[in-house]
Amino acid sequence: MRVLPALLATCLASASLALPAATPVAPALRAGTFEPPRQAPDFTLRSSDGNELSLARLRGKVVLMSFGFSHCAAVCPVTLATLAEARRSLGKAGEAVQVVFVTVDPERDDVARLKAHMAAFDPSFIGATGTPAALAAMRKDYGVTARKVPTGDGYVMDHSSSVYLIDRGGKLRALMPYGRSAGDYAHDVKLLLGS
Repeated sequence: MRVLPALLATCLASASLALPAATPVAPALRAGTFEPPRQAPDFTLRSSDGNELSLARLRGKVVLMSFGFSHCAAVCPVTLATLAEARRSLGKAGEAVQVVFVTVDPERDDVARLKAHMAAFDPSFIGATGTPAALAAMRKDYGVTARKVPTGDGYVMDHSSSVYLIDRGGKLRALMPYGRSAGDYAHDVKLLLGS
């Protein structure tokens, strides 16, 4: 009869070891994460809404920041369309999201051109430009590459295509590679809005 209590105690002890594995895990971001999150480098640029733009101005919002240029024929419009779809899918929560598109082509992307370009995707999107030196410093801070590539009738810009996810407190939380779905962005934004 003493075997039964010992067997019961062993079973209970084994079950208690399995419990931590059965507890739910917090949902993970789908983008590549910065561990630990670090303060996003601040910047001061001119925005397509006519104001000075800094990361500090955007505190309280989740920022999705991409780098590109308005004459881009492939990657940039796909990224901006995907971000617009993700923002729309969030409904009212999308108001707490700010998309920022930083030009890598200040020769052609002035404030007026960026404003028109952003409006084609979502009027809430902010385009950002500045002096070549200010933009180069920002690209360096964020690890973004960009170079001019001559073509027969002008040039295009070859540039990094990932999107930075910055939380409401201004911390770099994730880097979403090109080609991810609007659903992936919406998923990660919801997590950042809740954190």
